[in-house]
Amino acid sequence: MALPVLVVEDDDALREALCDTLMLGGHAVLSARDGSEALTLLASGQRVGLVLSDVQMQPMDGEALLREVKARYAWLPVMLMTAYGVVDRAVAALHAGACHYLPKPFEPDLLLQEVAKYLLPGSEDGEVIAEDPAVRRIFDVAERVARADASVLITGESGTGKEVLARFLHSRSARAARPFVAINCAAIPEQLLESTLFGHEKGAFTGAAVQHVGKFEQANGGTLLLDEITEMPLSLQAKLLRVLQEREVERVGGVRPVPVDIRVLATSNRDPQAEVAGGRFREDLYYRLNVFPLHLPALRERPDDILPLAKSMFARHAAVQLRRVPALSIAASAALQAHSWDGNIRELDNVVQRALILAPGDEIAVEHLYLPVGKASVAAAASALPETVAKPADMRELEKQHILETLAAVNGVRKLAAERLGMSERTLRYKLQQYREAGDPRVD
Repeated sequence: MALPVLVVEDDDALREALCDTLMLGGHAVLSARDGSEALTLLASGQRVGLVLSDVQMQPMDGEALLREVKARYAWLPVMLMTAYGVVDRAVAALHAGACHYLPKPFEPDLLLQEVAKYLLPGSEDGEVIAEDPAVRRIFDVAERVARADASVLITGESGTGKEVLARFLHSRSARAARPFVAINCAAIPEQLLESTLFGHEKGAFTGAAVQHVGKFEQANGGTLLLDEITEMPLSLQAKLLRVLQEREVERVGGVRPVPVDIRVLATSNRDPQAEVAGGRFREDLYYRLNVFPLHLPALRERPDDILPLAKSMFARHAAVQLRRVPALSIAASAALQAHSWDGNIRELDNVVQRALILAPGDEIAVEHLYLPVGKASVAAAASALPETVAKPADMRELEKQHILETLAAVNGVRKLAAERLGMSERTLRYKLQQYREAGDPRVD
């Protein structure tokens, strides 16, 4: 489970409504009547994953609370909300360290979406789904590696769950009670990456209006994840290597090094050794990070995990939508297991969200998955059906069965059925004409 959300609001009725919305969305919640009470709660050692604060409060308003939280707990995300927000005030709050600025009024669904984006995970989030024997072995090894303080380089295709494995390592380590900070080296422009990683002093460059604490300092005492490390520009790799060696960071524009105590994890969707050989990644940095290598297989290589992952995703997304968790039909389960999953777990999550949009009731049918269906995938889905389920006698019969079921699911709208089946309307009309001439009573 994720850590609780701390709601700070001086209006009793609104505070209660916010707490109710978050709890209905599956979040643990704590509350405070103003900024001072929130700081007292944090100082008591209570761990939270996000501070959600109103701006207009007395005696300490939300902006003052933001400054205090960032000074004392730099890693903790703070989301501000106000009915009085204007653009320049929102920009100032974001520059001061707020993760988001939410103008009132807002819909409950929007609140839940934004909270889900920024909420820090708790150490319990190290619980992972690993039914496949090969993946179980990886996590068994990771359990032992976590107890050491060695750097770990996690490789695997995009969407395989490398950050999940990194969080697992953190949650099983002696640093679990301290912050876990992740930075995607590929997502930040090169000119901003140095400041984001190492921080900067006020006035260090144009636009540096306030001092900024970088990711290394935010992770002090805990774990720093350098996601997609092989995307880091060569110009920064030397400075990163020095920080890893010296365990101290120097902010941009700073004159005094700041000691840091962190464990570094890194991920890459490329072959790091090939990047070294190609001159795109420093060999000395590679060996500094690759103390213990772990490789996550693609989802298509871990078939026993597909259905457990899908069911977990259905449960999570259904909770956010405040609806019952639908069941997977046998045909839908077979289709999920037969799909190639080029996008790995990330693609599976997209399919689950899509199915929840399309499914009107409490069962997910194969057409709700909206997967492209060609002859190869139809055959694969047939072979994936359990032995207890009657299978069509041949490929042609299986294709006909699937086409007619899809057509029925869209109330006979041929254009929509053709799109879901991945064929042209002309091909669909031709096949239906064949079924009609063969005397199939299901085709009128």
